[in-house]
Amino acid sequence: MASEPTDAELLAGGSPADFETFYVRNVDLLTRYVARRSPRPDLTLDVVAETFARALEHRTSYAPDRAPAAAWLMRIARNILIDASRRGRVADDTRRALRMQPIDLDDADLLAIQRRGSGSVVEALERLPADQAEAVRRRVLDDEPYDAIAVETGCSEQVARQRVHRGLRTLRSRTKEQNA
Repeated sequence: MASEPTDAELLAGGSPADFETFYVRNVDLLTRYVARRSPRPDLTLDVVAETFARALEHRTSYAPDRAPAAAWLMRIARNILIDASRRGRVADDTRRALRMQPIDLDDADLLAIQRRGSGSVVEALERLPADQAEAVRRRVLDDEPYDAIAVETGCSEQVARQRVHRGLRTLRSRTKEQNA
């Protein structure tokens, strides 16, 4: 039985079926990545669509010896997100050039996308001790300064820093265990 082609082989293949397989294999991962970094579900979809359009257009420039294809996609998405924050919108030049049609979404679609981005983070935080989870959420997700976290949680700034540090250390070790 033949083994599944790698992402690099699919990108090098050049056929629409190869790129479709690459898309199906990576769309959920990319959507979760973008949803965690995007303030709105509709923006998430625009970034994901533009990312795959650019990947299709530039697939021959992918260098598998430099990074896995998923990392390459995430780098493209990150650049699109940065551009979108500067412009106030996602540039869709590549999608328009490739004549890709926009996708109509309803509220249920947008809610599902929003859940994709937050689910794994919320679940991971729920497994931390309550004081660490709150400190990490406030510092990392809400971008609050340590002194504000200390005031809101009734502890010293040093204790707030320790809670964030311990919570992040625990999350890192759990992530390493899951990926091992």
